[in-house]
Amino acid sequence: MVSREELYKLVWLMPMTKAAKKYSVSGSYMARVCTVLRVPRPPVGYWAKLEVGKAPARPELPEALPGDQLFWSQDGDTSAPRVCAEIATTAPQQPRVRRSVTGIHGLIQGAKQHYEKGYKVDDGQLLRPHKRLLVDVTASAAGLDKALSFANDLFNALESAGHLVCLSPSNERYHRPNIDEHEEQRKSRRQEYSDDRHLWTPHRSTVVYVDTTPFGLAVVEMTESIVMRYVNGRYIRESDYKQPEVHRGYVNHTWTTTQDTACGRLRLVVYSLHPGVSWSMSFQETKTRTLTQDITKVVKSIENSVEVLRKEITEAEGRAELRRQEQEAQHAQWLLEDDQRQISRSIKESREELEQVIRSWAAVVSIEQFFKSAKERATSLPEEQKAQLLERLQLARGLVGTQDPLEFVRSWRAPNERYVPLALRKLPP
Repeated sequence: MVSREELYKLVWLMPMTKAAKKYSVSGSYMARVCTVLRVPRPPVGYWAKLEVGKAPARPELPEALPGDQLFWSQDGDTSAPRVCAEIATTAPQQPRVRRSVTGIHGLIQGAKQHYEKGYKVDDGQLLRPHKRLLVDVTASAAGLDKALSFANDLFNALESAGHLVCLSPSNERYHRPNIDEHEEQRKSRRQEYSDDRHLWTPHRSTVVYVDTTPFGLAVVEMTESIVMRYVNGRYIRESDYKQPEVHRGYVNHTWTTTQDTACGRLRLVVYSLHPGVSWSMSFQETKTRTLTQDITKVVKSIENSVEVLRKEITEAEGRAELRRQEQEAQHAQWLLEDDQRQISRSIKESREELEQVIRSWAAVVSIEQFFKSAKERATSLPEEQKAQLLERLQLARGLVGTQDPLEFVRSWRAPNERYVPLALRKLPP
């Protein structure tokens, strides 16, 4: 496990090829690690210039921004925090540098195979991969390539604008709302729950950090209600069904029903990850215009929503702080009331026990007085009667036993010995 700080010191201490050998990787691979962790590395020719005293000044390691990876491990160890996850609601101090990003985004690489190896679904239904640590894309088998391609283009556009796209940090309590896949969105909460509970959901949200503000991203292929006919063990569109020739004795074992079927058009949902903020906006395709054509508009809309989302987050955190203070006040009041109940109970129990001690004391004293008086009277009897009576008193003493009345007092507990009031606990020693 290597931190950004450790890697920064290493690559400026020795050439990249030597630094890479320490971790049994190539120099180009180590350079890519530096790029991922936003660690500046020496330019070409730096070490030759350093020998003659003409090397440029070493740049400072930039502070980690929310979403930045903080550690790198060749074996993929994730036991340590790997992402800077702080949500800032103030203006950014270090804006990201815009650069041209192309190719296959890291979240898209290898994702398709996991979708194709998921749970079995009917034709036209949205895929449900076994793996849940995936990019937040939900699509049918027919629409998967299109959905992943759009997500890739969107992520590259956001990265080119200087905004990091990654999976949400595992140590953050981020919230992902239910995503409605219906092209005509449902308004009934009960109906929405009934439909969405069967949709695949990722284990962690896909996040874009605009400066220091995180936005959740979800791409879903929409569905439309289609009349389907059950034929020979599977459902087909009613429009594709061909009536067989009817002959004597023929029985048509088919029926129709309405099902939600993937329509091939996409919806992008951009939402707040803060659990106390329900803000979101969505973009969806039509039959005449694709989402890919609106990527520039989407990026600009997300950027323009930063201040709105920050304001809502600030207000939500203010409400959460008020609730926390109210809960603390309620808890403090409950503690005081419980303290009074405990004090009253300890006094009552202590008094009841003391009364029992007094009764026990009286009983023991009475028994001792009995044996003392009997013994005194026995001594005045003739020897034969005296010996017989003292013997019987000894048997009686053995049956009753001897008790020390002071033991009852020692076992008694005072109210403060039963329960220590809060006021006494707070006193200095």
